[in-house]
This record gives sequence, C-alpha cells and structure tokens, in this order.
Amino acid sequence: MIWKPISIIVLAFALTSCSSSPSSGEKSQAPAPATEAAEKPSDVESGRVALQRLYTTSRGWAPDTQPVSIQSQNTKHAGGNENPPLGHDGKSAVWRGLFASEARHSMKTYMWSGLSGPDAPSPGITPGTEDSWSAGNSSTQTFQLNFLKSDSNQALEIAQKHGGAALLKKDPKLPVNFSLHWEPRTSMLMWHVLYGESPNEPQLDVVVNATSNQFVRVEK
Repeated sequence: MIWKPISIIVLAFALTSCSSSPSSGEKSQAPAPATEAAEKPSDVESGRVALQRLYTTSRGWAPDTQPVSIQSQNTKHAGGNENPPLGHDGKSAVWRGLFASEARHSMKTYMWSGLSGPDAPSPGITPGTEDSWSAGNSSTQTFQLNFLKSDSNQALEIAQKHGGAALLKKDPKLPVNFSLHWEPRTSMLMWHVLYGESPNEPQLDVVVNATSNQFVRVEK
C-alpha cells in the first residue's frame, strides 16, 4: 500500500515532463546560415588626391622628390572584379605615380590601390623600383605641384564635350584613363583623358591644360 502513492507521483511527473517537450510539429528550426557578405566596393580617388598621397610617401624615400607623372589604371575585370570602376566619374581605383630626386639622381614609382577583387593588388601605397634619372631628360621632367589646379574629374568634363560623350554612349563599358605629365614644348602641365581598352592605343585622347582646365587639342 505504501508503494501505490509513490507510483502515482512518479507517473504524474513523467506526464508533466512529456507535455513540456515540443511536439513533433513544433520542433525548433535551425537558424538559417548567414548570407555571404557582399564584396567590398573599390575605393576610388581623383588624380590630384592620389598624387598628393603618393607625393607625401615619396618624401620618405628622398626629401627633395618632385612628381614626374601619374597614370590611372581603369580596365575591365581589373583585379578579378566583374564590375571594377571604369573612370566614368573622373576617378580610379589604381594610380601609379613617378617621382624623381635630383639629390639621388634617381626616380621611383609608387602605386596607390583601392581596388577589390581576388587578384587585386594590396590596398594602400606600394613602392616600386628605383631607377636612374637625369634632370636633362625631357621625357621625365618634374613639375611643381602648384601647377596642378585642375583635377582628373574636371578634365573629364572637358573631354566629354570633345568626343568622349559620344564614345561612352556607344559603349557604356569603355574604360577611361587619365595621364598627367609636363609638356616641355609648351611648358604646360597636361591631362590626357584616354578613352579605350588600352591607354597606350586609345580610341580618343583629349588633352586638357591641368592649370587652367582649358581644352588644348585632340590627339589621334
């Protein structure tokens, strides 16, 4: 007779435990896997901003450095990115600057990259190789930064009015690149706005004065 009450208590406890467990239709669902983070967009800069960054870094190599040139690298599928910047806003995710030191009789390249992608160069500024340089070489003549008053995006606005807009309307994915250097024969600092797959063989090359932001000519 003593065991009967005890058996009733044990049975009641078992029934209570079963009722508190989730039914087969109320099983908790496993949390859905987190979606993969979207690919980080590339950082882009205008030529003037990129040049200032590279110039500051080059001063660590030689305190007397002066810029020789700077060039953008806008290309389709750059760095393995299916949608890289193409320069249509006057900016680029990759800029290469060349700087010279009269004291060292040398010149050196520096690259700034904000490009994203599986094959993209390391972000930030990367120094290149050092090479010999002569102040008498007109093709690598340095210039003072105070001559640069017009930025690459401003030069693009001028170039668009001289054939660039028509090309981009025909091919909206056509890369646009920018090259800045001193022109000895005119003693002026010039932007070259280059439309095409290859900056070395562009479909259109519009030259803009980098000091006054005035149209100079179209080179074929």
